[in-house]
Amino acid sequence: MAPLRTALLQSSGRLGDTAENLKRLDEAAARAAQGGAGLLVTSEMFLTGYALDLQDVPGLAEAADGPSAVAIGEIARRHGIAVLYGYPEKADGAVYNAAQLIGPDGTALANYRKTHLFGCFEQDAFTPGDIPVVQADLNGLRIGIMICYDVEFPENVRAHGLAGTDLLLVPTAQMHPFQFVAEQLVPVRAFENQMYIAYVNRTGPEGEFEFVGLSCLASPDGVTRTRAGRGEEMVFGEADPELLKASRETNPYLRDRRPGLYASLV
Repeated sequence: MAPLRTALLQSSGRLGDTAENLKRLDEAAARAAQGGAGLLVTSEMFLTGYALDLQDVPGLAEAADGPSAVAIGEIARRHGIAVLYGYPEKADGAVYNAAQLIGPDGTALANYRKTHLFGCFEQDAFTPGDIPVVQADLNGLRIGIMICYDVEFPENVRAHGLAGTDLLLVPTAQMHPFQFVAEQLVPVRAFENQMYIAYVNRTGPEGEFEFVGLSCLASPDGVTRTRAGRGEEMVFGEADPELLKASRETNPYLRDRRPGLYASLV
C-alpha cells in the first residue's frame, strides 16, 4: 500500500471572512495536489478564524452540510484531494467547534466536535461534543479526528489507538507559551499509541492570542517527519503503512496493557 502524502496548511486565514478563507483553501488545495498530496489538513477554525467576538460566532456557524461544506466538496473534487477543515458547526440549537473530512470525490466522510474546550472563550462560545472517537477510511488508512486541546488528554488518544486509528488529524490553535505541545507532546502521543499524528496549527497574532505555528507530522516511531516554522507555510509528510506495520510489530505498548489495573482512571 502506498504512503499517503499529506499537506499541512499552517495558516490563520482571515478572521471573520469565510469567503476569503474558502478562496485560500482552494489555492492551497491546488498547491497540495500539485505537490503530490492526497490529503490537505487545515488549522482549527480555519473557515472563520479563531479569535472571534462571541456575538459573531452564531452568525458565522454553519451546518455540516451547509454552503461552505458544499464549496469545499467542490474544491476537493476539482483538485482530487481529501480536505480536513476546522469550522464552527451549527446543529440542534447549539454551536460546536468542529472539523470535517471531505473525500477527494467531494463526499463528506466524517465530522467531529471538539470534546475538551480550552479556556473561557471556547467554553462560552461552544457546546462540547460527546463522541471521542470519530473515524473514516481513506487510501487504505483508518483516519481519526481530534481538535487541539483534545490531544493533550492521554485517554483521548489512547481511545483512538485502541480503535485502530492509523493517522490522527489534529487541527489546532496552539498559542504561546504552550509550544512544548507541538515540540514534545505530539511525537510522544504518536509513539505511545502507535499512529501517525498530523498536528496543524494557526500562526501569528490574532486578537488576544499569539499562535506559535510548529505544525508537524509525527510517526509511530516517535520521529517528527516534517515540521513547519513559525510563519504561514505548507509542509508535506507521508503516512507510510509499511512503517506503521513494522512499528506496531516492534512496540508492545498496546499489547502489554493491563486494563484491569486502570479502573481508577474512570
